[in-house]
Amino acid sequence: MEKDTKLKIVFFGDLVGKAGRYAVRDFLAEKSSDFDFVIANVENASHGFGLTEKNYNELSEYGIDCMTSGNHIWDKKDIFDYIDKAEKLIRPANYPEAAGKGYRIFETSKGKIGVINLLGRTFMPVFDSPRYVAENAIEEIKKETNVIFVDFHAEATAEKMCYAKYFSSLGISAFVGTHTHVQTADEMIIDEKTAYLSDAGFCGDTESIIGMDYESSIKHMLTMMPCRFEVANSGNTCINGVVITVDVFTGNAEDIERINLKKTL
Repeated sequence: MEKDTKLKIVFFGDLVGKAGRYAVRDFLAEKSSDFDFVIANVENASHGFGLTEKNYNELSEYGIDCMTSGNHIWDKKDIFDYIDKAEKLIRPANYPEAAGKGYRIFETSKGKIGVINLLGRTFMPVFDSPRYVAENAIEEIKKETNVIFVDFHAEATAEKMCYAKYFSSLGISAFVGTHTHVQTADEMIIDEKTAYLSDAGFCGDTESIIGMDYESSIKHMLTMMPCRFEVANSGNTCINGVVITVDVFTGNAEDIERINLKKTL
């Protein structure tokens, strides 16, 4: 019997609060058997800012194999107590000095996959160059597997496109953007090998401003005064993400399909 070499990866855009966690929980309860590897961006999973150890454990139980993050990963202070032992969690690799790991290699039923998390620098705080950090990470991962997934957490679409094209030349399998919480419709396969989407969107409440309630978001915009942002909780949710199929031997992406679903919790 010929071995199945097609690795099916599902990636969920930024989970925002309980609404995002529960929406993904319910989705995976029905669909987890459809995928070989599950990745989710979790930097907003704990009440919209950061990730607690409790929620890390909760998300692990839902069947998430790898959790990527972004600039909000440090917002919950208990992160420093558990990040070094959280084997599914990665933080952006281009923080100059930080706890945790910026990339990891995972085992799947069909072979290994390397996952890298990076921060962009356009309209963002200045971090180390994602170029050099990624070049080193890709070189190390290639020693074990050709399958490499990049979560590029950034504001600017042009920056994402430029790095996706460059990293494609280095042999990555997939490059998916996060951070804006707004899903783009530009999925493609670059150079016949790298699956690309500018932004995966978010998982959370649809009656919101990118996951946060209208009142606090509008108040901040109109007054520019400091205020506490509250996670929206209308019960109407969306699940944004992407499914990518990669050949485990070549590392080449063969298919990319967006997920954009609505449901009521």
